[in-house]
Amino acid sequence: MQDAADAETQHKNHAVYFVPGLHRGLRALEIVAGAGRPLGISEIAAELGLTRSSVFRLVYTLRHMGFLEEEQSKQFTLGPRVLNIGFAFLASKDIIEIARPELEALRDETQVSAHLAIRDERDVLYLSCVQTRSGFLSNMNVGSRVPAYASPMGWLLLSGLPQPELADLFRNAVFEPLTNQTPTSLQQLTEAVSAARTRGHVVSRGIMEAAGSSISAPVVNRRGEVVAAIDISGPDSAFDLDAIEGRYLAAVRAAAARISVRLG
Repeated sequence: MQDAADAETQHKNHAVYFVPGLHRGLRALEIVAGAGRPLGISEIAAELGLTRSSVFRLVYTLRHMGFLEEEQSKQFTLGPRVLNIGFAFLASKDIIEIARPELEALRDETQVSAHLAIRDERDVLYLSCVQTRSGFLSNMNVGSRVPAYASPMGWLLLSGLPQPELADLFRNAVFEPLTNQTPTSLQQLTEAVSAARTRGHVVSRGIMEAAGSSISAPVVNRRGEVVAAIDISGPDSAFDLDAIEGRYLAAVRAAAARISVRLG
């Protein structure tokens, strides 16, 4: 496989920005993936043109993280964490394409910016943002991340986790408050997630930002598992606040249900 560095153009500061250690680790994964059989450290080192001791450290780190596993004595294959990334990528690509027309329709119906997000460990990761045409632009763009414990969409995305898994995920977490409505302990987060699960949506008045509102709903797969969430969000001035629990909530829930159906 050709490296990205072989592209016709590079950033003018390529030598400054390029991280050789990261490059070597990812190339090691590519080499193991392309071999079609378990590889030893010496074989990986030969492919990389590195010493065995250098590759040993790479393999140790990748094995520690779950990206490689030892199938035979000192022979390594891809680990399950690689599959998690691959499946998450494929799923996210599908869901972006499926959700886009529904988010656009939701934006047009409500005149508020609409978003799609998934959970990445402790973060909410925004995959799609359809900006309103009314002038109240969203500050959440594609690739934006917010802590799941502080986010209404995060509570919905966490709602499928059993309590022991939720506790494990946030063990030793520091709950830094964004507003006075942010959970500041695992117990408070558990209560917020439980309430989101029971209601099947979250209506926010200032949960993430003062003078901001949002309505969030989960997207589920064919097994009923929460795989994503959508919302409409913006400053209070973008909403008819008397209709938050009425037409806005109904529109968001209906859009989430349509996306879920289209996912199969």
